[in-house]
Amino acid sequence: MTSAPPVVAPSPAQVAAAQRRTLSILFCTQIIGGVGVAIGISVAALLGAGLGGAGVSGLAFSAAVVGAALLAVPVTRLTRARGRRPGLAVAYGIGGAGALVVVAAAVTRSVPLLFAGMLLFGGGTAANLQARYTAVDLAEPGRRARHLSLVVWATTVGAVAGPNLVAPADAAVRPLDLPELAGPFVFSAVAFTFAGAVLLVLLRPDPLLLSRAAELAAGRAQDWPAHAGPAAAPAGVAGSGAAPAGMAAALRLVGERPAARFGLAAVAVGHLVMVGVMSMTPVHIGHSHDSADVLRIVGVVISVHIAGMYALSPVVGWLADRLGRRAVVLGGLGLLLVACLVAGTAGHDTVRLSAGLALLGLGWSGTMVAGSTLLSESVAGAVRPAVQGLSDLVMGLAGALAGALSGVVVQWAGYPALTLLAALATGPLVVVALRWRAGGGAG
Repeated sequence: MTSAPPVVAPSPAQVAAAQRRTLSILFCTQIIGGVGVAIGISVAALLGAGLGGAGVSGLAFSAAVVGAALLAVPVTRLTRARGRRPGLAVAYGIGGAGALVVVAAAVTRSVPLLFAGMLLFGGGTAANLQARYTAVDLAEPGRRARHLSLVVWATTVGAVAGPNLVAPADAAVRPLDLPELAGPFVFSAVAFTFAGAVLLVLLRPDPLLLSRAAELAAGRAQDWPAHAGPAAAPAGVAGSGAAPAGMAAALRLVGERPAARFGLAAVAVGHLVMVGVMSMTPVHIGHSHDSADVLRIVGVVISVHIAGMYALSPVVGWLADRLGRRAVVLGGLGLLLVACLVAGTAGHDTVRLSAGLALLGLGWSGTMVAGSTLLSESVAGAVRPAVQGLSDLVMGLAGALAGALSGVVVQWAGYPALTLLAALATGPLVVVALRWRAGGGAG
């Protein structure tokens, strides 16, 4: 029986160079992929309404959210077995295929095909979300939150540019005799395919596999299964048996580690509150303003909200590295509470409502950046992809649940009641964060 060859640790210079390359590639592909997501999502509800009426419009958006959550599972399985590069590329590929299915739905005027396409379209969102974790694989401990936040910030460009490209994209495919609103999804398919191809070709060395090699060589892989096999390891890391831990093991590990539990809960709760309030804000505006002004006001308020989500994420990352992950999560939860108070009491005041939605986005940024960083650094490389995939699954399902229930709440009790319930949803996590800090927890 031959022994496994020794693991050769990459030098600090190799790791630093690989991280710089990884961040550059991720920054570019996040912009491209962000355009693909935003340009499609911007017209999904309108296309759904055109095919099946108002009742279908909201479900089309929800299908993309649920698709992103569910696709996190197979993408995570591929990532933990083969690395970040194929995982991200396949996720974008699925999103591109979904965009083409949506085009086919528009041509055939098929509502079921629209839902199927939007489920697959969620692959683009899944890739964008997984990219933030890729930025952490090789980051120095004191810079993890900043590197993650840079990738989140790059999404701002796509989120802002995408909606403004809807009209040109629709006009560009007119010679192909495609139905109205099909054009943006053609551009989404192109954007996703290009982003996936760039990652597949250029994301070398794979940051996850390189980080595993560094951890194994340094003897820090306490979570690495002793029987991890070659499919799980980078070149030069040999073994026999099973691949690294999957979703079930990730769930057990998160349950055992307070820091991992707190990080996952921060991401999920922040997303639940943000989606619940944001998704019903256009409806609230529609009930309180003249129809001629609704689209203009919605555009302004949601743009301010998106700016709050992404524009200051590098500052949030810097604060998370300087003050600690839990402190920034607690600050994010505080901002969410203030946002619910401001938005819920805004009434017809557009300026006050815009301020509330900006704070909502900034609070989400705090819980997302700091929570994702804390979760990632709480586990070693062998289980990290599975834990991160579990986080995206939980986050996506929390958002889908919030989006589904928020409409019912507004219909029966109104928008202020929705913001009150959203504020109450942060309560348990605020208590945990305060008790944890009181107990002297670091980070």
